[in-house]
Amino acid sequence: MATPIYIIEEAKLRRNLQLIAHVAKEADVEIILAFKAFALWKTFPIFREYINSTTASSLSEALLAYEEFGAKAHTFSPAYTDDEIEPIVRCSSHLTFNSLSQYERYHKRVARKVSIGLRVNPEYSEVGTLLYNPCAPGTRFGVTADKLPEQLPSDIEGFHCHCHCESGADVLERTLVHIEEKFSKWFPQLKWLNLGGGHLMTRKDYDVPHLINIIKGLHERYPWMKIILEPGSAFAWQTGPLVSHVVDVVEDKGIRTAILDVSFTCHMPDCLEMPYYPDVRGAEHLNPKESIVCDDSKHLSASKTSKFCSSTTSGYIYRLGGNSCLSGDFMGNWCFNHELKVGEEVIFEDMIHYTTVKTCMFNGISHPAIGMLKMDGNLEILRQFGYEDYKNRMD
Repeated sequence: MATPIYIIEEAKLRRNLQLIAHVAKEADVEIILAFKAFALWKTFPIFREYINSTTASSLSEALLAYEEFGAKAHTFSPAYTDDEIEPIVRCSSHLTFNSLSQYERYHKRVARKVSIGLRVNPEYSEVGTLLYNPCAPGTRFGVTADKLPEQLPSDIEGFHCHCHCESGADVLERTLVHIEEKFSKWFPQLKWLNLGGGHLMTRKDYDVPHLINIIKGLHERYPWMKIILEPGSAFAWQTGPLVSHVVDVVEDKGIRTAILDVSFTCHMPDCLEMPYYPDVRGAEHLNPKESIVCDDSKHLSASKTSKFCSSTTSGYIYRLGGNSCLSGDFMGNWCFNHELKVGEEVIFEDMIHYTTVKTCMFNGISHPAIGMLKMDGNLEILRQFGYEDYKNRMD
C-alpha cells in the first residue's frame, strides 16, 4: 500500500450521500457540493447518483464542475477579475457577487447568462474561531442590510448568506431569525436564497428532522423562493482516514516526539489554523494542562485517568511531529498503550474533508496518495504523487 495515504471508504461516502439526498427530497431543498471542502473528481460519478450540482469559488473550481462533474456551478468569489469573469460565467449557472461594487463592475457582462446573486451579511454568526467567522467585525464578506437600496436591481435574483462552520440545525434556526429580520423585506424580489455551507447534517448527533422542519417553515413563509444549501464537510464527514508511519522518535527536555511521514502544515493545515486536535486511532489526546513527566522506565506518564493513561499506570505519551522544516509542525500529546516503533502506522481519523483540497508541497514534501476502499473490500489507488507533481507546481 502506498504511504502516506488518504483512504476514502466508499460505503461511508454513500451513507452520507444517501442522507443528504433524503434531506433534499423531504425538505424540497437543493443541496450542492462545495469544492472548497472536497474536490476529488474521480469520485464524481458516485456523487452524480445523488446530487445534481456543485459550488465553486474560483475559475479552476468552476472548470472542474463543468468538465468533470458535468454541470454548471453555483459560483461565488470574494472578487472576480477582468480576465476570469467570462470563462467563469461559461461554467456557471449561478453567479454571486460579494459586493455592490463588484456587481456594478460586472453585472452587464454576465446579464442573461447566469442567475445573479448578492452575498449578504446578517452580522450574526455563532462560529467561535475568528479565523473561520465570516461575520466577524471588519469582515470582507457580504453586504449589510444598511447598504442595500429599497428596490434591488432587476437582475439580482438571489441572496447568498454563509454564517456557519460544522454547525447544528439549532444554529441555523437562530441564525435565520437574524437573516429574516434584516433581509426578508427584499425576499419578494428574489427567486432563490442560498444559506451557504457549514450544515453538518451527517454528524451523528445532528438533528436532521429539525433541519427538514426549518426548511419546510421557510417554504411556508416564502413559497416562491428556492432554498439552496452548499455544505462541504457534510459530504465527506467521517469517510476515511489519513494513514501515516513513524519514521523516527526523538526526545528533548522530557518531551518525546514521534516524527511521522506526514506533515500538519502540508497535509492537515486546519489542525494548525483552527486549531483542533484530530482523533488518532488507538490513542488518546491529552489536554495541554495535564502534567506530563519522564519516569525511570524511559517513557512519559501523565496525571490523567483515561483508557491508556491513569494516575497509577503510565501510558506512552508522544508529541506527534511532521517531517517538514517548520519548527511548529507538530501537535499536542497523545497517549498510546505501547511504545511506538519506527515503521508503525499512525492513523488520523476523518481526514478527507478540508484536507485533500488544502494540502501543499511545502519543503517539497510529497502529497499523500489517495485511494478508495471499494465496497468489495479492495483498495483502489486513485492517485499517487511524485517529483513531477512538485516540479509542475513550482513551474
